[in-house]
Amino acid sequence: MEATIEVTGLRKRFGSTLALDGMSFIVQPGQVTGFVGPNGAGKSTTMRVILGLDAPDQGSALISGQPYPRLRRPLSHIGAMLDAAALQPGRTARNHLLWLAHSQGLSGRRVDEVIERAGLTSAARRKAGGFSLGMRQRLGIAAAMLGDPPVLMFDEPFNGMDPEGIVWMRGYLRYLAAEGRAVLVSSHLMSEMQDSADHLVVAGRGKVIADTSVAELIAAASGDRVTLRTGARPEAMTVLAHAGATVAATGRDTLAVTGLAAEQVVARLSESGVGFSEISAHRASLEEAYMELTRDAVEFRAQPAEEEVR
Repeated sequence: MEATIEVTGLRKRFGSTLALDGMSFIVQPGQVTGFVGPNGAGKSTTMRVILGLDAPDQGSALISGQPYPRLRRPLSHIGAMLDAAALQPGRTARNHLLWLAHSQGLSGRRVDEVIERAGLTSAARRKAGGFSLGMRQRLGIAAAMLGDPPVLMFDEPFNGMDPEGIVWMRGYLRYLAAEGRAVLVSSHLMSEMQDSADHLVVAGRGKVIADTSVAELIAAASGDRVTLRTGARPEAMTVLAHAGATVAATGRDTLAVTGLAAEQVVARLSESGVGFSEISAHRASLEEAYMELTRDAVEFRAQPAEEEVR
């Protein structure tokens, strides 16, 4: 069975709050899938359902075709980090990992391997309670990798990382995907998702509002906006408006043009003999695309169920 996470029609209510409202997506092997959305979008609840920590009211969450409770030695199927602070602070980093490894029948040698991979060798015998958040994140990543699983799931792994740690995390996520693993990463840091993720699942109001590649989402948000710099601003505005474009002056010699591609703008101006010094197609950032897409997907409370109405 191919390594995947398959979420289908998840619904989950906590009292009067509808946390999940038909959440559905698939995390494919060989790529990093970013799981993003505003607070209250249902990301954390979805990840908890995947790991069997919350039971859905409807729907299913399968790891390589099986629900989490049916997995034997689950760390060999999926590695996860949902809370970097979920550890016994009095244990050393190595003993924390040894405890987890022994529960899965794994050796001390494997513990030392993941410690080295996570960059924790010099801190392995320090008590984890004294770790910074960034170091706890590395320890959580090491724990997730103990069983060498084909599926991985991380919640906000960049939090607390210094610049060196962020670069390491970014490269490590891509390395794991390149090995053929299915990697799901939840984060609010769009700049890191733009550099790390291949695919995006955007959640809002308890459901998926976009399921697409990072490149496609950015291309859609970029649209056909063009920035033009010209010393003949009035003439350029007239020519482009007659060609069907919407033109707005954004500076003494700059124009924002929509409705025509950059090559069409060049052609129209050249035909009319209007000179220009610079033209560039607008490329949106992932943050711009995300903000536009989730503008209305704010945290919400569902209407009371019928049995709650008095």
